[in-house]
Amino acid sequence: MNLVEEFTLLAYDDDGTPLTDSTHLDYGLGGGLLLELALAGRVDVADKRVIVLDPRPTGDPLIDAALMRIVADDKSRKSGHWVSKFAKDTRYQVLDKLVAEGILRVEKDKVLWVFPRTKYPAAHGVEPVQETDARERMRRAVLGSGAVEPRTAALGALVAATDLDQKVFADLDRKAVKARLRDIGEGAWGAAAVQKAIEEIQAAVLVAIVASTTAATAGTPS
Repeated sequence: MNLVEEFTLLAYDDDGTPLTDSTHLDYGLGGGLLLELALAGRVDVADKRVIVLDPRPTGDPLIDAALMRIVADDKSRKSGHWVSKFAKDTRYQVLDKLVAEGILRVEKDKVLWVFPRTKYPAAHGVEPVQETDARERMRRAVLGSGAVEPRTAALGALVAATDLDQKVFADLDRKAVKARLRDIGEGAWGAAAVQKAIEEIQAAVLVAIVASTTAATAGTPS
């Protein structure tokens, strides 16, 4: 399971509703695609711009589609550009994939008996094993003190950037969790080049969320 799928499972409650707003969720997913490409050795970030290291497919259609969009662009783009681009259309691609694989199911209802809503609860009524695995990996990392393997560190970066840590680790001290996630992000847990790329992408997600939230607030009548 790729990072984007793990992040999606963590970002949805047991009843199939998101645990965060659409801005945090979508930009987290956009960042997740870049992170997965960085972990796969397909892209890097240099001078805040995404560069292609290896254009070969990874074998994951969702990740490969993102890679091809970067390869096809004739300009060198900043991380934030791709985070924002991917944020626009990734969520339902991932949800549809998880439904097709029998991990989630689709449930439609109405809020206040008027407003239609689509939910994505677990297909079998219990937390998917893939979500449990991701949660437990992150929990061990947060409660531990040593080095963390790159994939878990990258997922932690996404969770921290989107403020999902307070949901994923609801039973733990929030300040301690944030401090540990920061340590993980700054620690020498993997190859320096990959670590730098993940730091850059996490920062791009944070900037995109703040910019989007500020724009929405500015456009709200007083």
